[in-house]
Amino acid sequence: MCAEEAAASLLQLEETFSASLARIDALVLKPLLQAEPNDQKGKENFKLFLLLNDRFQALWNLTEENYRILKQKRSDSERSCIQDIYTIWKGDLFLSIYIQYFVTFANYVVVQGFEHVTKSKSEAWKLHKTVLKQFLTDFTPETSMALALYTVLHKPLQDHIQRYLLLLTKLKETLKESPEKDVVTGVIQEYVKLESFISQVLDEACFTKALWKSLGCKFTDMLCVPERRLLEDNKNLPISTSTNRSDRILLFDDVLVLIQGNSFQSFDLKLVWVDENCGEKSAPGLHGLRITTPEETFLLSAKDPQMKAVWQWKLNQAVRQALNGKRDFPLWGRTGEGSEPPPCRFFSYVFRLEGRFRSAAYEGEWHWGKPHGKGTLKWRDGRNHVGDFKEGLEHGFGICLVPRQAEDRYDCYKCHWYEGKMRGYGICEYGNDMVYKGYFKDNVRQGFGILENFSAEHPFRYTGQWENDKKNGYGVWEDKDRGERYIGTWLDDHRHGQGIVVTQSGVCYQRTFHADKMVGSGILLLEDDSVYEGNFTEDLTFVGKGKLSFANGFVLEGTFTNKSGQGLQTHGVLNTSSEQLDERVTKTQLGLREFPVEKRWKGIYDQFLEFLQSGCKEEMEESFTGFHIQTSKELRKSQEYLFCQRGTEDISWKTEDILEELVQHQELESIQSYLEKALKSSLHPLGKLLKALTVAFQATYSGIGANRHLLTMAQEEVKYYAKKIWEFYRGLLHLALEQKGQLSPGAVDGDMSDQKASSVVLPLILPCFYPELFMLYMLYHEREDDLYCQGIVDLSLFPDIKLLEFLDVQKHLWPLKDLTLTTNQRRSLIKDKCFLSATECLQKLITTVDPREKLLILQKTYEELEGTVGRVLGKDYKLPMDDLLPLLMYVVSRAKIQHLGAEIHLIRDLMDPTNQGGMFDFLLTALESCYEHIQRMRLHPRESCPLTPSS
Repeated sequence: MCAEEAAASLLQLEETFSASLARIDALVLKPLLQAEPNDQKGKENFKLFLLLNDRFQALWNLTEENYRILKQKRSDSERSCIQDIYTIWKGDLFLSIYIQYFVTFANYVVVQGFEHVTKSKSEAWKLHKTVLKQFLTDFTPETSMALALYTVLHKPLQDHIQRYLLLLTKLKETLKESPEKDVVTGVIQEYVKLESFISQVLDEACFTKALWKSLGCKFTDMLCVPERRLLEDNKNLPISTSTNRSDRILLFDDVLVLIQGNSFQSFDLKLVWVDENCGEKSAPGLHGLRITTPEETFLLSAKDPQMKAVWQWKLNQAVRQALNGKRDFPLWGRTGEGSEPPPCRFFSYVFRLEGRFRSAAYEGEWHWGKPHGKGTLKWRDGRNHVGDFKEGLEHGFGICLVPRQAEDRYDCYKCHWYEGKMRGYGICEYGNDMVYKGYFKDNVRQGFGILENFSAEHPFRYTGQWENDKKNGYGVWEDKDRGERYIGTWLDDHRHGQGIVVTQSGVCYQRTFHADKMVGSGILLLEDDSVYEGNFTEDLTFVGKGKLSFANGFVLEGTFTNKSGQGLQTHGVLNTSSEQLDERVTKTQLGLREFPVEKRWKGIYDQFLEFLQSGCKEEMEESFTGFHIQTSKELRKSQEYLFCQRGTEDISWKTEDILEELVQHQELESIQSYLEKALKSSLHPLGKLLKALTVAFQATYSGIGANRHLLTMAQEEVKYYAKKIWEFYRGLLHLALEQKGQLSPGAVDGDMSDQKASSVVLPLILPCFYPELFMLYMLYHEREDDLYCQGIVDLSLFPDIKLLEFLDVQKHLWPLKDLTLTTNQRRSLIKDKCFLSATECLQKLITTVDPREKLLILQKTYEELEGTVGRVLGKDYKLPMDDLLPLLMYVVSRAKIQHLGAEIHLIRDLMDPTNQGGMFDFLLTALESCYEHIQRMRLHPRESCPLTPSS
């Protein structure tokens, strides 16, 4: 058969089929459409019949269109080709129309539509019934009218598909090997699938209809829906549940149903997992399948492996197709899809059994019957949790909202979870305007954390240790109403043990506390430099025995009382023998013995130590070291609310990358460069550690905490930070070497940790703490700096030559050539011209925070001095100490550096220990001598320092 003959045969075929469809429409469908029922069930079925009629009309229209196109093609050309055959080049459209019709037809069969319609009592139905019977007799004589309707509405269409196949098969046999033959072959394969699909759809529909007829009305009313198909019944293919929990097992295309007596359970196939590896060991005679659902797990047992295999295949196919949201084409036996449905799925489910999730609706990812992956859990009482789940429990990052009982507000937890409980770093925004940022364990605050109250009534901030949801251990409390800060130990939310209180007015004191009450004696440091040692009340009134040391050196020791209306009274001894200020008293340093530096912020170090000991696992990194996030807004941004997307930086700081790169840095300069990048990053563990320590340091020493009596505490704390960061760096390196198998006995040195911390880490971290730390140095050396500044003011009155002469600088060292004169200007009146390069160099001392860089500036100043002197003398000249001190004093007086005492002592305290005793140490000592000499000048002006240039 050639293409032209095929086209002619198809034209005749479509003409005959179209006429048959027209006859069915006129004699079957139209009469049935007029027989609209009155009962509820009949009305539901009638809506389905209307849809069936629409599908029929679409199929008829397609046939008519095919007929018209073929007829037009044959009249327009002498010869026909493959492209003229509509059923080939529009094969997908034909398949779609036929599938839609037969699926709708099968739905109507399932609900017993034909049986219901033939029982109609409408006048329209009675009018056409006789004519319809005569027409249907041609199809199925001596059968029921329902069966006749069933047959007439599918048999002609099914037969027509077979005729298509026969015609296309004959056409294929006449074609030679060519692309056209391949196209025809492909179309034939699809029509074969369609033929199989139609047969399977009708068989399933009849199988399902028979089930609904056999079940009672209770089950049918609750389970029967037009689209649902029965795939297997344990009455046809025996299988049973363990412990005989059901009489009947029904597998539908969307649910698995277990019927026991008058009740049943249904399980959505999208949340059913089938495991074949069970049952054989415990019961050798049975062949079991474990069925896993969100809240129940049970066994299906077959008597032989063949039956088990069939049930397993059908269950897996049904689950896979349910997950895909559509049936296979054909329904069964399709290859290439794989028989195993995926173990990981995304679906919604409402928990109904007893337990923590009862009545909660979960939407998200599942794995073997348990929430696993990303998901959302919502309870009826308003609680909801959005985040990561693992094996049925909250695990990983999550956001949880908990409604408050008495208010229309929520507590919002944004934190990490471990096996269903909060654990690790998180932020909680309470509905009462309080915010907690810190660590949790077992759903309570545990470890380091910050609690802040933003309400206008009583604003406060606590930074410190928590245990079992209460303030316990070392912590800092700032009461913004009272304008005071408590630094000390806590027990069960109360100040307990040693504590320091710093007030906004500058007064501070150290006492022992018991359950928030002061007990025993203490030390009270007043703003006028007076120091009281003894007992005093909360309003700082002296009571009982005590000693009051005044700033002028006088000491009053005795018993103090404070009677109403009479003011403070004392009985004791006033010692006036000492008229000198005792710096041991006025500059008393608090907290050093009471709060050992290694115990102050143990909660921060413990988290990072635990992270190291866990092997620095990527999934645990943010839980341990998440403290770089300071606000819930940043937390949501960094986590993208749910999916834990990290922020973007130019450098990747994944844990595996960190460990890989660590090994590559062996030289000191390379290590320093790496640490500089790591400490500046908000994503590197060391950067996060530095951020947490910065928060703790600022909570203690900024603002109200800027008190000179806390300087040594702050200074040793910064040094300890550097030591701990170096230890954690070495810990990371140790782990990296261990994982790569390169760890040798001497690979990680522990003896040099303090020295390396000072030389490598301290300069890198100091900028984070410098503002607060330098403020403490300024306050501590305020009196000396005031004297120094007064001396500088006096010395600044001198012209250059007079000042050089006054400071006993040898005349042959004076750079007189630098004193460029203008008209009517006397050399003796010129100022700020001599040793200008050295002066400008020394002024750079305040432009850096690094002690080493400050020392280098001092060295450069010395070199500039020597260079200027060498230029004056016309030869290289090494300055002896006798010449250096006067020259350096001149430069210091002209540089006019504020707070020079604070600068000198900061350098001395924080400089690299290896510089002690060397050139840097020598120059710093010389600078100190100049500083002290300038102070003494001011103290005895008549003896050593003329106040006017004419003196």
